[in-house]
Amino acid sequence: MKDTKEMAHFSHVQISNWTKHDTYWLLSLFGTAVGAGILFLPINIGLGGFWPLVLMVLLAFPMTYLSHRGLARFVLSSRRPNADFTDVVEEHFGQSAGRLISLLYFLSIFPILLIYGVGLTNTVDSFLVNQAQMVAPPRVLLSGGLVFALIAIMLGGEKIMLRAFAVMVYPLAAILLFLSLYLIPYWSVPSLVLPQTSDFLHTVWLAIPVVVFSFSHAAAISSFANVQRRHYGALADKKSEQILRYTSLVLILFVLLFVFSCVLALSPEALQEAKVQNISVLTYLANVTDNPFIATLGPLVAFIAITSSFLGHFLGARESLTGLLCKNFGLSLRLAGRLTIAILFVTIWIVAILNPSILGMMEAFSGPVIAMILFIMPMIAVFKVPSLAKYQQQMSTPFVMAIGLLAVSALLYNLLN
Repeated sequence: MKDTKEMAHFSHVQISNWTKHDTYWLLSLFGTAVGAGILFLPINIGLGGFWPLVLMVLLAFPMTYLSHRGLARFVLSSRRPNADFTDVVEEHFGQSAGRLISLLYFLSIFPILLIYGVGLTNTVDSFLVNQAQMVAPPRVLLSGGLVFALIAIMLGGEKIMLRAFAVMVYPLAAILLFLSLYLIPYWSVPSLVLPQTSDFLHTVWLAIPVVVFSFSHAAAISSFANVQRRHYGALADKKSEQILRYTSLVLILFVLLFVFSCVLALSPEALQEAKVQNISVLTYLANVTDNPFIATLGPLVAFIAITSSFLGHFLGARESLTGLLCKNFGLSLRLAGRLTIAILFVTIWIVAILNPSILGMMEAFSGPVIAMILFIMPMIAVFKVPSLAKYQQQMSTPFVMAIGLLAVSALLYNLLN
């Protein structure tokens, strides 16, 4: 009995202790979530008015934390110690369904990688021409060099990748905080008139996908969960929950302060104008205020945000494509891994050179699939997988399922209209 109590106490201490390893993963998940979408989030969510924004603020933390916790639990529910996402879905849903879900998972991440390759090339090209007053190098060389450098970071191993996230995320968080505080003198009192119930609910419904995907770091969760299993063993579930909880908290505080500051500093007419021009909130602020400070920070924020999010999404794309190649073509893990790197590098590079406008296609396809994989599938697994059955009675299960269904229905509604 004494030994059991001592073991329980030791486990509790291990879980409660926060380590450098945990900090690195908090930063990597934060960086994965804070992509270029954050620069458009104030416009997309602010147009709905003040009260829907307040409700989204209240829902943002439980939506973000509970959904990612559910996906991490799902990955950790496998009987295989080194199972990745493709292994887990095949184990729980059968070979055919598992491979289909794995393919959809890859296809939901892959277009985001493509758009980040385009966005990163455009951001650096614009900075070289407009801020640095340089002649931009040929696009084929610029895009190839940028994509190669990012993939090289990923191939450098887990430690190098996590350090790269730390180097990027600290200045990103600092700049976001600084800009949020810098805009305070420009704040104005918003309209506090309560909208009609039907209009309010309709606005909130359509805003849910915007919030879900602005805070999503689902692409990195499978790799994250596996690393915690290797690092913490039997305590992986609890440590994953702890890291995800703090990640969601930090993410919500920084991003929502930025969103509130931008929305209160701009009128609804200004937000609508920015949406019509299809530019980020920082670009719009730089244009209307003629502020060189914001004009300089805008490209820097975009570069750091896109780069950090690219690395996080590359984790998920590499893992899922490697699994698909192994299972569908019988390749060895080593060969599949090398082929995956080559395929991703070439395709991202080609698309970055071509510079297409695929943002709408990305949102239309990636959005519903990510919502199903992040919210709906792990909750279905709670009722199907014996090791997850203990979570059936938790209030978080129907909440996450409901948010997932609302997000998918809102995305399909927007697509059809």
